[in-house]
Amino acid sequence: MLPDRTFFDRLADAAKAETMPRFRTGTSVVNKLEGGFDPVTEADRSAEAAIRTLIESAFPGHGILGEEHGNVGLDREHVWVIDPIDGTRAFISGLPVWGTLIGLYRNGKAVMGLMDQPFTGERYFADGEKAIYRGPGGEKVLSTRACDALSDAVLFTTSPHLYTGDLKERFEALQSKVRLFRYGCDCYAFALLASGHVDLVIECGLKPYDVGGLIPLIEQAGGVVTNWQGGPAEMGGEIIAAGSRELHAQALEILQRSPSDPDARRSL
Repeated sequence: MLPDRTFFDRLADAAKAETMPRFRTGTSVVNKLEGGFDPVTEADRSAEAAIRTLIESAFPGHGILGEEHGNVGLDREHVWVIDPIDGTRAFISGLPVWGTLIGLYRNGKAVMGLMDQPFTGERYFADGEKAIYRGPGGEKVLSTRACDALSDAVLFTTSPHLYTGDLKERFEALQSKVRLFRYGCDCYAFALLASGHVDLVIECGLKPYDVGGLIPLIEQAGGVVTNWQGGPAEMGGEIIAAGSRELHAQALEILQRSPSDPDARRSL
């Protein structure tokens, strides 16, 4: 038995009860990365714990892959993929582009997903067939917009500074082809793509929990999301999401070009 929309809402509400009281309150931050900065907050850990408690009670036979509290049963048919706060840097900076991501995989394929932004009151949910938005503007079924040319596209990425070496050159080659590019929206950019406001989202170094809840939103709104090799995105890595197959193919062709290719160098 698969969960329904009501159960996903329960999970999102449980996370919201932990995150919102700590947002813009100067919550304590722990750095998980020696020699760098990979922040985690009490809100991250408490929100994931609340989500896991509900899942373990309602679906004890399901596996769970979580960012903060480890993994269990990853070889099971159904596996939940949880990022309690995607965009912790935004969260600790008071910027409301973070979100709670909850995805459900079946035999390794993302089939249902949710992105909740409790501060703005926006919730995006993919039920296995369609993607739905609920927020200040009411409720509607989502659809990506028709954009079939890179020259007309709006591209988002979290930060250009995350790309290095070969990845940096490939990303910059693509960025040079679009109409508009913007930075810094974390998971919110994927939700904007599913809503028809953004045409491309490009990311690198993602973990499964960074994208697992978002894949169904994009696909069930009519978009395409893969890794830079054109393969499944469920395990993360370098990710490209596009609002149309035509745009995805054009962008992927550039991302797959070797920087040593003369055409690639001319595109920079």
